[in-house]
Amino acid sequence: MNAAIPVPRQAEEIIEKLNQNGFEAYVVGGCVRDSLLGREPGDWDITTSARPAQVKAIFGRTIDTGIKHGTVTIMRGKTGYEVTTFRIDGIYEDGRHPKSVEFTSDLLEDLKRRDFTINAMAYSRKTGLIDAFGGMDDLRNGRIRCVGRAEDRFTEDALRILRALRFAAQLGFEIEAETEAAVRLLAPKLVQVSRERIQTELTKLLLSPNPDQMRLVFACGAEPYVSETFAQIRPEQIAVDPQLPSRKALRWAAFLRHETPEAAARILRELKLDNETIARVRLLTEWWRQPVGQTQAEIRRTMSRMLPETCDDLLLLKESVLRYDRGAQAGTAEIPEWDRIPETLEDMARLQSQTAEIRGRGDCISLKMLAVTGQDLIRLGMRPGRELGTTLEAMLAEVIERPERNTKEYLLRRFSGDAGTDCCRP
Repeated sequence: MNAAIPVPRQAEEIIEKLNQNGFEAYVVGGCVRDSLLGREPGDWDITTSARPAQVKAIFGRTIDTGIKHGTVTIMRGKTGYEVTTFRIDGIYEDGRHPKSVEFTSDLLEDLKRRDFTINAMAYSRKTGLIDAFGGMDDLRNGRIRCVGRAEDRFTEDALRILRALRFAAQLGFEIEAETEAAVRLLAPKLVQVSRERIQTELTKLLLSPNPDQMRLVFACGAEPYVSETFAQIRPEQIAVDPQLPSRKALRWAAFLRHETPEAAARILRELKLDNETIARVRLLTEWWRQPVGQTQAEIRRTMSRMLPETCDDLLLLKESVLRYDRGAQAGTAEIPEWDRIPETLEDMARLQSQTAEIRGRGDCISLKMLAVTGQDLIRLGMRPGRELGTTLEAMLAEVIERPERNTKEYLLRRFSGDAGTDCCRP
């Protein structure tokens, strides 16, 4: 594990300019951790002994993204670099945020307020790696460990409980014994955390390379504090294939597939997920056990009931259940009843091929693809309303069975009456 970190040129220039003005400055936190692990950092945060007003004076144009807590953002092109003054946090009265912060000139005071040792390292080209709490050793040993006393860190900010579980899943690490004991002891403090923040951590966990680690939420007794309906999930049924694409709706559907569609939707609503994700998960949990179909007409009928990407996710979800069933992984011959579906892996290959073929031909599977529109029917004398909708649905049902019949000439002739407003009644 190389301790030399390739800091982006623009971040290096910010650090150098702060140094030239007499201040310490380092990249810090997650970017250091990820760089040491050979991962691409999502962003580069900088910590400095300069006060916010001094940073603003040096760089001129900055954005006050968190000025109360000592953070300003310096833009370089389209990339923002958050620069935060070394600080000591005051009392955490609400179990989430310090009531006040005190700026300091001591880097170690700033580092020791952070959550985990692997997130409490700083680096600059001038000083090299600064690791006061054994973060490098924990990276080598695949360990999540709090800075200082674990109970203190989780009491300060209860969200750190879920962050510990999330980092364990993302990095494939174990949680150190004292830290794990504090997670179990202080899990009830999650009641102080908003559902949105809880959802963000759980989503990141599910999108990680180890989504099955969602079981840790139940193992540490945190599930009642996630949501009332979430707590009713049976942890022994959790089996999420890490090979599933890291898409939010797909991973949540894989996790919630044993719940009823109504319960799955309720859990996601309680966690404040967006309506589009909720709708997709509801559809996937409704359909994952139902047969897609044997004939192309049956497959088109299934495809017509959902968006193309949702249909693709349905096939991926079914395939993952067949491939990743925990009973099969454990070497048992019997697949649990809760994971039995009507298809085989061979069926899934056939279905994926046939859905691609149906799309490639442009077979009509939705009203948008129908050769006849509502305006066509209105021009022929039909009034807007239920009858018009019923007629279009009847036309769609016909061309799903016989795609070659999706022509305006055929459909208007097939569904026309003798005269007047009966012109298009089926």
